[in-house]
Amino acid sequence: MLRWACFCLLAGHGIKYTHAMNIATPIQALGGAKARIGHTACPHDCPSTCALDVEITEDGRIGRVRGAGDHSYTAGVICAKVARYAERLYHPDRLMKPLRRTGAKGEGRWQEVSWDEALDEIANEFVKAEAKDGSEAVWPYFYAGTMGWVQRDSIDRLRHAKRYSGFFSSICTNPAWTGFTMATGVLRGPDPHEMGRTNCVVIWGTNAVSTQVNVMTHAIRSRKERGAKIVVVDIYDNPTMKQADMRLIVKPGTDAALACAVMHIAFRDGHADRAYMARYADDPAGLEAHLQTKTPQWAASITGLSVDEIEAFAALVGTTKKTYFRLGYGFTRQRNGAIAMHAAACIATVLGSWQYEGGGAFHSNSDIFQMNSAELTGRAMKDDGVRMIDQSQIGRALTGDAVALRRRGPVTAMLIQNTNPVNIAPEQRLVKRGFARNDLFVAVHEQFMTDTAEMADIVIPATMFVEHDDIYRAGGQNHILLGPKLVEPPPTVRTNLFVIEELAKRLGVADRPGFGFTAREMVERILGSSGLPDLDYFLENKWFSRQPEFDDAHFINGFAHPDGKFHFRPDWATQPAPNRPPRSVGLLGPHDELPNFPDQVDVIEVADAEHPFRLATSPSRSFLNSSFSETKTSRLKEGRPEVMINPEDALKNDVGDGDLVRLGNKRGDIRLHARVTTEVKPGVLIAEGLWPNKAHVDGEGINVLTGADPVAPYGGAAVHDNKVWLRRDVHDEI
Repeated sequence: MLRWACFCLLAGHGIKYTHAMNIATPIQALGGAKARIGHTACPHDCPSTCALDVEITEDGRIGRVRGAGDHSYTAGVICAKVARYAERLYHPDRLMKPLRRTGAKGEGRWQEVSWDEALDEIANEFVKAEAKDGSEAVWPYFYAGTMGWVQRDSIDRLRHAKRYSGFFSSICTNPAWTGFTMATGVLRGPDPHEMGRTNCVVIWGTNAVSTQVNVMTHAIRSRKERGAKIVVVDIYDNPTMKQADMRLIVKPGTDAALACAVMHIAFRDGHADRAYMARYADDPAGLEAHLQTKTPQWAASITGLSVDEIEAFAALVGTTKKTYFRLGYGFTRQRNGAIAMHAAACIATVLGSWQYEGGGAFHSNSDIFQMNSAELTGRAMKDDGVRMIDQSQIGRALTGDAVALRRRGPVTAMLIQNTNPVNIAPEQRLVKRGFARNDLFVAVHEQFMTDTAEMADIVIPATMFVEHDDIYRAGGQNHILLGPKLVEPPPTVRTNLFVIEELAKRLGVADRPGFGFTAREMVERILGSSGLPDLDYFLENKWFSRQPEFDDAHFINGFAHPDGKFHFRPDWATQPAPNRPPRSVGLLGPHDELPNFPDQVDVIEVADAEHPFRLATSPSRSFLNSSFSETKTSRLKEGRPEVMINPEDALKNDVGDGDLVRLGNKRGDIRLHARVTTEVKPGVLIAEGLWPNKAHVDGEGINVLTGADPVAPYGGAAVHDNKVWLRRDVHDEI
């Protein structure tokens, strides 16, 4: 692989990493004739998975990061936080040495240890936990801090080799994926590039300006070139809403009611494509009969929209054959989220939008890539008898909840990579109580001293994406992208793969299948076993499109259910889904209340007299979950943790702009500052961004208020679905 060797010469020419290099360099100071360009992919948890051009200076540092102009979906545009990546890579607070806790948990007293000492201690603690309580006492815990396959998913290979507790990855995608596949049978849809070749784009339940800017790139192209209309459906007047031609601000958890009314109007006004449904849908007559009572007046009383707004939206999409429904994750993070996704996807079928270029419904392309992860994750070693613990219920599991533990023994040892559960997981007080247990050993492999790392026994420093090799797939577009190592990491920092391999040696499983390969070799093996072009192809071309042909992407050849039909009548109990819980876990949430046809089902936390507000914990523009919350520019742009409150509600509660307020529910209460704004409707509160817990007034973050009870039927965290009370804090202002 000579070409790979030559490419990696760009990785710093063996430049020695010194402490002085670990100071953020102003981006504008870099560049010039001596800078080269390295090509990679954004590793962060975003559907766009942008192709990146990275400046590499003569002394082996990165400079400006840009979107690749020759990548058809990225189209030269990336978010500002990734463009500033040098600020994160060379941050003075980046973890640089392995650390062992010397004081009480969370006290912040540490001593430096060697890598061998740290890894030996982790392995010894795992062995002790297994000897005392069985292999399931060890719970490797990870998520999407990197979306690179090798560096993210290798932890599962160690899990399966050792029969450690399983990991049900519910927190993000499950309600959305379940709802969409109930309708179509598969996670794919019209080519995302078609947002740039349509007459109407409906951006539903995703703040694309803040969280996936490339959606806006293509939608605005259609507006400029074709006069397309952009419709945004969301719960507050966010930055994406401000770009819309039609703005529909619904009450949280009421999206299914809007979808039902739009379909009612389509049948009523003759916009429903009956010929299309007769060929492609399972029960259009049953749906039409069901929708008879789902009038715009009915939906207006539920959603908070006016009848005129609902009628105008229905008329626009009903008379615009080329309407592209871009369905996000945000509106599914309610306890009725799977229902809402299914209902929204049904509109495209009632209208027959799938038939046209620039038409149909899209949520994710995750099923098109067909990448083989069996060896990477050690699937052949997986024992289905090992318990699966829900990542969203980490607080319950670590505090001894019998249901969360599947009525088996305690978790007493953990390795955590790529996630920060003490900050981002629901029921934060339970999570913190669990991590504070003296009988729980925790090792955290991280880039910064996060809230979770602060509660660990061993903290080991991790590389960042330009410092290691990996491969990525893009759920929001159609490419597989190579992410080669571009610069040398600090000499005391190690990759995720290194940690897994070294622990495998110490735990006696390094001879098992899948171990013993470098990241580069594992990338080659994934490509080879998946029938994809080889590594040389990716080094030359940087990415590879897996976009299906038009007829497959638009389901002209039939939908992916065995009967070939789009399902208006979902099979909530037995339908396969991308992340369905195992049989040992079974159906989750109030699955017996799920409807036979699209409908509004209030299994949400409905506001009441004691809790008159609905709270959503929406993403901010400058953070990505808890990533980037450590960088100075992102913090300055976000300001401080705040809750958005409508002026009417502020007046009723004697709250002024900037006042300290207290929010609470049965899970706890927190204090933060009020931002009085008309961007939210009365009765709705929005807290943007996952700030570090310590950034809040009392050291507790917004997830004190969120719940971990699962979304029906296959699980998920309803982090935007919270009823709360609010009152002005009577203590001194902070």
